[in-house]
Amino acid sequence: MIRKYRLLKNISQEELAEEINISWRQIQRIEQNEDKTRITTFRKIVKALNIPDNEIIDFIKK
Repeated sequence: MIRKYRLLKNISQEELAEEINISWRQIQRIEQNEDKTRITTFRKIVKALNIPDNEIIDFIKK
């Protein structure tokens, strides 16, 4: 989901990471489901990418 919305916004992992002040490697791990994300980081990503609430709920249910 995060990768999908990042690509729709047409920004790189590096740009997203810089925008929310984390490493691009962390973005990469999050997108590949290799890393559990803190809720504060997840909220920053959701806000930066304007992810709709229904998408977030579907993502959390999985």
